Amino acid sequence: MSVEFSLANRVARVTLNRPERLNAVDAATERELESIWQEIERRDDVSCVVLTGAGQKAFCAGADLKGVEKSGLDYWAEERPNGFGGLAFRRSLDVPVIARVNGYALGGGFEMVLGCDIVIAAEAAKFGLPEARVGRMPLDGGMVLLQRKIPFNRAMAVLMTGRQFTAGEMFDFGIVNEIVPAEGLDEAVERWTMEIVACAPLSLRAIKQTVNRTGHLSPTEAQALRTPALVRALKSEDALEGVAAFQQKRAPVWQGR
Repeated sequence: MSVEFSLANRVARVTLNRPERLNAVDAATERELESIWQEIERRDDVSCVVLTGAGQKAFCAGADLKGVEKSGLDYWAEERPNGFGGLAFRRSLDVPVIARVNGYALGGGFEMVLGCDIVIAAEAAKFGLPEARVGRMPLDGGMVLLQRKIPFNRAMAVLMTGRQFTAGEMFDFGIVNEIVPAEGLDEAVERWTMEIVACAPLSLRAIKQTVNRTGHLSPTEAQALRTPALVRALKSEDALEGVAAFQQKRAPVWQGR
């Protein structure tokens, strides 16, 4: 298996497991990832996803070009409605996704980072879209996502130079939420997951679904949109439990219903 998947205490962990290839994604890995995202979408026992790469060198070095004979045009013509790794601009995954960036996040690997909601990076992590340096382009999210997330001139600096950027630079850009020493990466990710899991599962889904489906709308239009997850959360037992727990000064016990 080129992707490891586990679930415990409402936290799903998805690990690209090709460290000998810097966790680069080939066709088989892409299929495995798509299958995992679909499984998470079907489940009600997931509040958070942690995405990372095996080993200490790389989160993901992008597409595995070894042995690839497709032209750039052929690759572009293939249907990838959810972007690189099935995640870059996926809008059907209604649980928060944390990128645990332990090393290189380049090309498609950086595109997957852009598809995550929270990014925790080791100090030595490097980010970049080097496609132009090999006669390609960041077709699976880079060109269309980065300019929507950070100021135009900073996005163009990443896209037009193909160089690698430090975790500190990406923090300044607003892509990275927190930078920690490599030895503190797991502790930081655990802290973030615990804070997320402490929230009502249905509220998390409603928030992310609303954010994902209203970015193109005006504030008034967005406010009026009744997304399915929002309606479900408002009608839930957890909505009553949250208020009761607050009034009784105790921790809520979420049922996810």
